[in-house]
Amino acid sequence: MLPSPLLILASSSKYRRELLERLKLSFISVAPEVDESPLTEEGPRELALRLACAKARAVRARHPTALIIGSDQVAVAADTILHKPETFENATKQLKIMRGKAVSFHTALCLLSARSGRVQCEVNTVVVHMRDYDDAQIERYLKTEEPYDCAGSARIEGLGIALVRRIEGDDPSALIGLPLISLCNMLRAEGLALP
Repeated sequence: MLPSPLLILASSSKYRRELLERLKLSFISVAPEVDESPLTEEGPRELALRLACAKARAVRARHPTALIIGSDQVAVAADTILHKPETFENATKQLKIMRGKAVSFHTALCLLSARSGRVQCEVNTVVVHMRDYDDAQIERYLKTEEPYDCAGSARIEGLGIALVRRIEGDDPSALIGLPLISLCNMLRAEGLALP
């Protein structure tokens, strides 16, 4: 019988690490070296899926018997891809674009068995309908939470929920960056026992 494979999260995201910790599984995080630039004419769902798979594959060579989790999220509002803002000014611009609109968060998941070569992947889309907040609310929010490392400039799991009117989706963890419902199904298909 083969030993249980090492479980690797191919990500440096603290949010994805925190989500995976909920499953009470032993894992390590490895930062993948992947160019995240979109390809010409690539849609947001396709971009998220390609990057999730590329992240898992980037780690495979160093860990040839592991189960590797790759994930990526692309947020879109009014045909504009919303990256991690990194600054107050960029976050302000993003929140103004999102104001009163529906924002689609496409979160791709890839589980790669380095041992067998089996790949399971899917994209989970959550649509967030934003409130019609004003500029003063944007400023108060950004100065309170500083979500400059979040695509879309709002931490829905935190105070950013105050900017939201409603959410449509099957898996709330997908919105934070790692669809745990889908991941549990994929891990079970690889024979992992989950609590």
